Amino acid sequence: MTIPASPPPAHLIPLLASAMLVVQLLMVVQRMLLTNIRLFAVQSLLLAAIAFVVGFYSGSVHLFVVGALTFALKVCFLPWFLMRIVRRIGIEQETKPLINSPTAMLLCGGFTLVGYIVARPFTLTGNLGNKTLAVAITLLLTGFFLMINRRRALTQVLALLTAENGIFLAAISLTSYGMPLVVELGISFDVMVAVMVLGILVYRIRESFASMDVGEMNQLKG
Repeated sequence: MTIPASPPPAHLIPLLASAMLVVQLLMVVQRMLLTNIRLFAVQSLLLAAIAFVVGFYSGSVHLFVVGALTFALKVCFLPWFLMRIVRRIGIEQETKPLINSPTAMLLCGGFTLVGYIVARPFTLTGNLGNKTLAVAITLLLTGFFLMINRRRALTQVLALLTAENGIFLAAISLTSYGMPLVVELGISFDVMVAVMVLGILVYRIRESFASMDVGEMNQLKG
């Protein structure tokens, strides 16, 4: 069966990418860990859908593989693994962030503006999915902001994963077919290993300090 090589519907990919950004903004204001994990799963599901759509319309078969891998790893396995950790350690809510929610949302609005300014030169090239580059940059910046603003180690893990989602979305935006399959498989494997190691670290922090607040590790300073 031949896979068609034609442009996707004009608003489909930008719509899915915008939904990813909305989910990211919900994570910025959400303090329940289980809810944040579910939001990450929804965002990853949207990313997998983008991979499938771009793969179908561009004829890039390897994007089907990457989409399936994203679904299996980020929609199914990692959320299950992280939820298991949360239930095991018994801490389900984020502590007070460094920056309150209204200010954080204003900053995220600024990140969105920066994303569109940086992506503007690329929107004139006509590449498949170029309209999603601004969203990808915003996801990356917001992910880094979440890593700085949140104090729970597990939430910082989620922030790292959402930033990685932004990188993958940017790869699709700039190349029309994503990174080479071997690179994407390597990144996915690295992410899985990193999250499992960080999950073990979270559990050890909880055992040692009765908290997942990374600020508690300041006590290790001699």
